[in-house]
Amino acid sequence: MHLLGLRYPDTERLPVVDRLHGRAVPDPYRWLENATDPRTVQWQAAQDELWLSHASELPGRYRFRTRVAAFSDVGMVRPPLWRGGRQFFLRRTADQDHPVLYVATPERPVVDPMELDPTGGTTLDLWQPSPDGRLLAYQLSSGGSEESSLYVMDVGSGHVLDGPIDRCRYSPVAWLPDGSAFYFVRDRQLFLHRVGRSDDTPVLSREASYGLEISADGRWLTISAARGAANDVWLADVSVPDRPKFTAVHQGVEARSALIVGRDQRLYVLTTLDAPAGRICVGDPTRPEPAQWRDLIPEDPGAPLSELATLDGPELPRPLLVVARTRHALGELAVHELRTGKRLGEVPLPGPGSVGSLSADLDGGHEVWFSYTDSVTPGTVYRYDARTGETAVWAEPPGTVEVPRLSARHVVYRSADGTPVRMVVLAPPGRRGPRPTILYGYGGFGQPLTPTYSAFTLAWVEAGGVFVTANLRGGGEEGDAWHRAGRLHHKQNVFDDFVAAAETLVADGWTTAAQLGICGESNGGLLVGAVLTQRPELFAAAVCAAPVLDMVRYEHFGLGASWVPEYGSVTDPAQFEDLLAYSPYHHVAEGTDYPAVLFTASGGDTRVDPLHARKMCAALQHATAGSRPVLLRFEDGAGHGAAAVSRGVALAADMLAFLGAHTGLTR
Repeated sequence: MHLLGLRYPDTERLPVVDRLHGRAVPDPYRWLENATDPRTVQWQAAQDELWLSHASELPGRYRFRTRVAAFSDVGMVRPPLWRGGRQFFLRRTADQDHPVLYVATPERPVVDPMELDPTGGTTLDLWQPSPDGRLLAYQLSSGGSEESSLYVMDVGSGHVLDGPIDRCRYSPVAWLPDGSAFYFVRDRQLFLHRVGRSDDTPVLSREASYGLEISADGRWLTISAARGAANDVWLADVSVPDRPKFTAVHQGVEARSALIVGRDQRLYVLTTLDAPAGRICVGDPTRPEPAQWRDLIPEDPGAPLSELATLDGPELPRPLLVVARTRHALGELAVHELRTGKRLGEVPLPGPGSVGSLSADLDGGHEVWFSYTDSVTPGTVYRYDARTGETAVWAEPPGTVEVPRLSARHVVYRSADGTPVRMVVLAPPGRRGPRPTILYGYGGFGQPLTPTYSAFTLAWVEAGGVFVTANLRGGGEEGDAWHRAGRLHHKQNVFDDFVAAAETLVADGWTTAAQLGICGESNGGLLVGAVLTQRPELFAAAVCAAPVLDMVRYEHFGLGASWVPEYGSVTDPAQFEDLLAYSPYHHVAEGTDYPAVLFTASGGDTRVDPLHARKMCAALQHATAGSRPVLLRFEDGAGHGAAAVSRGVALAADMLAFLGAHTGLTR
């Protein structure tokens, strides 16, 4: 590949300097924040041409596209949701670009995004049937915007009865038992909506990211408002739906809690209050304050709680609680007595992998459905029968694919401050010596990275590469304390953990700096941007996808304002210093030989504005002293979240081909 002749578009640097808390903060590419400015449009067109020219020379591009498509052709299926005797579930076949929502008995499609929009630009974001299964609230968005509109459908006839109700971005929906109305979130505020009417009743006017849960009898509504690593929680008696009686469970407390009022009228609480890995408590919904709780299932410090499901059907000798945990990022399911919390045993699992999406019949029963996946197993739905104690496959993905053999090794290494951190190394079996390697990480918002079937990963390992996932601080793999150790003032721990993973991979002979690529998306894009500016000599290539990179101005764009509890705000002098200390855009240094870098961004991304990728790309193109390329792959009509499978395949293939070409895998 002839990289020495690479010529970047001329990009004007302006003398823009902000004075913040006595510090001068240059921002020479401020003008690239405006996507509609003719100068930005022209600049983007030149970058598109540069990327397409480079992409056409990537030797593995079309082979990766074929293999990623093949591994994606397995399709997907999700656990069922039971409402009023009706079974709802998502499934996608190999020839479908989007999952389709089905109702069973008899099986038929209810919402098919491709039928609504044959271009593939419309996605089904969230859906929730009414308790009797008669009505369905569902949300659609287009162009990757995630700005959903909510509709109500009569499930029997398929007729749309209500909507669109706009500005319902991933809104939770909590139906009243008779299906006459539901609580929902619009513009980050809580409302009561009566089906067929437009006079929505405000319930809470405070702007927040809300979670909603309503009891089976419809009397108790749990309202959760996210607040960084914590949440504020209320329990409302909604016997009179438009005049709820609120009780604050906890506010301003550095803990997260989820509340459920069971059919037995006991309050069940999953909380990190005084238990960073989570404990389950019980109480009285009429007195829901923490002082009234008592432990039902105590904390297991080594296995953070994730989900629970109640099995209280009349066919069981006693009601049960199925509890999901993760232990060092691997899923576990245990069965407990509902009344006493006594542990009775474990739910048999197919292997060491990820467990999620517990689903039990809202009307009571003896079965729980859950998803299982690992590095070589596509997401499969299992059913646990509490009468027999047996676990069996309920639904497999509709497609078939031959998965390559690989070896998985769990490695514990030490970060800069001595903290033990884990990573999972996937490699072709029997291969020895340093290999081209992708190191992947996220490290934020308490989100764990657990084993999962990935067409992206499998295509790389099949081609002879090593793929490594690091469980960094800031994530949720080791519980709430692990998250807190990688946010706000402690964010540098995340980057140190990632750098230490890279150094360990080199020291242990898995790879070399000349063969090591890094990859991250969204908050993981921030991770990649930070480490490539802090340790550019350690990496050969980097893919920085949908990244957050200007930490001085991130609050003003996309959903940035909602991330302040995770990152901090420049309005606070101490937090400003923390942000500026690692902000990738502000740490690009002229004359540095940077790795090959590919930024990816989408024009419809309303979470992370593409301006981050534009500004950072311009800064690196200006500063780099080496011959390795710095490029921007921009895609219009796509967004941050769900997208057509074909778009995802093309993006994944381009990322792999770029990393392969610049780590020596596909030269």
